[in-house]
Amino acid sequence: MKLFFSTIQWLAFILAGSLVAPLAVGNALHLPPADIATFMQRTFLLIGVSALLQTLFGHKLPMMEGPAGLWWGIFVVYAGLISSGALALADGLRQLEMGMLLTGALFLLLGALGWIGKIRKLFTPLVTGTYLLILVAQLSGSFMKGLLGIGYLQDAVDSRVALPAFAVLLLSMLLPRTRSRFLRNYSILLSLLTGWVLFMLLGIAPDVPASDAAFALPGIFEWGLPQWDAGILPTSVLIGLLLLANLIASIQVVEKVSGDKNAAAAPVNYNRTSLMMGVSTALGGLFSAMGCVPISGTAGFILTTGLVQRLPFVLASAGMVLISLFPPVTAIFTSLPMPVGYAVIFVPFASMIGLALREYHSLKGGDRDYFIIGVSLMIGIGSLFVPASAIAQLPGLIRTVANNGLVLGMLVCIVLEQFFLYRERSARKKDATAM
Repeated sequence: MKLFFSTIQWLAFILAGSLVAPLAVGNALHLPPADIATFMQRTFLLIGVSALLQTLFGHKLPMMEGPAGLWWGIFVVYAGLISSGALALADGLRQLEMGMLLTGALFLLLGALGWIGKIRKLFTPLVTGTYLLILVAQLSGSFMKGLLGIGYLQDAVDSRVALPAFAVLLLSMLLPRTRSRFLRNYSILLSLLTGWVLFMLLGIAPDVPASDAAFALPGIFEWGLPQWDAGILPTSVLIGLLLLANLIASIQVVEKVSGDKNAAAAPVNYNRTSLMMGVSTALGGLFSAMGCVPISGTAGFILTTGLVQRLPFVLASAGMVLISLFPPVTAIFTSLPMPVGYAVIFVPFASMIGLALREYHSLKGGDRDYFIIGVSLMIGIGSLFVPASAIAQLPGLIRTVANNGLVLGMLVCIVLEQFFLYRERSARKKDATAM
């Protein structure tokens, strides 16, 4: 029974964190509801398969996979090009398929050459802590808009949605702190079910969309055969390197939390992880879905629930694959009210601020580290407030970085830290030579 409830709770967490991206991308591309449903079906399949590949053969951690924010951003950029008439919808979607295939090939190459270990050395506690803080800052706006009901039933704050959403949030905060072990361990699942039922009783839950077939295998190259474009290669290489940075930072966070909860946890093989990442990203292009990455928010989930065993997570990931094969079941889960999803995963993501502060607590660089943190946070968080239209005229590679505060802040942090470390090494060499 414990295994069953643990599996269901993992499944609820994965679903709550996986619904927003495909829905948002489908709407940005102005896809018909039927196409959005099949796009979500294929994305669910990829989420489950990616998690199984990584948990069984890659990093071997119980770590949720989800649509990558970078791919989300690239899809939205292409949606803008399509809306402006600069690119046809069919061509844009086929170029996105090509981009995911090329990025997957890059991950496979880096993993096969064994270069991931060298890149990993760049991700110190200073970089990891900064990454987590900017990540929470980047997501906080979406969380608050979701909880306030903005964009759910109307474009303004909606008290009909906000009041029950914040009630669910309060419940999700209280349950992990009760004396009942059952309520603590399954707080996310209980909060999600309570919120879903509450929204249904209030008549503000989405209707379950109709499905044409009871069983359907996700199609291959649903958008057509991949299309080459001169700009897709450099964009794919840059995205691959940035996703690699995200991959390493996310794994280090979850690895540390899992190690605290489970002393027997084996160290992560990053080269093997990169190989599995390459396979899953290429599958994203093959199945015309969104490329997935390990989600660092899993660390907050583990802290909240204490679930570090791999078996419930493996079963939940297999459940995602099964759900994707049955359109009526997929349709039921796509009717989960988004404000409830935001309320349920709010606490695990908020917990990452504490993880960031722990990383900073281990630093010994003094004023130098504080300077790097300040500059990185100012640039990373500040760029979140720059309108996308203001950088639309920049070259593609620069725009990709400048449009993502998380990536920009993390790159600034890495460059500054390595610069100061280089200066210190040079100074020590000069002193040694002088002696």
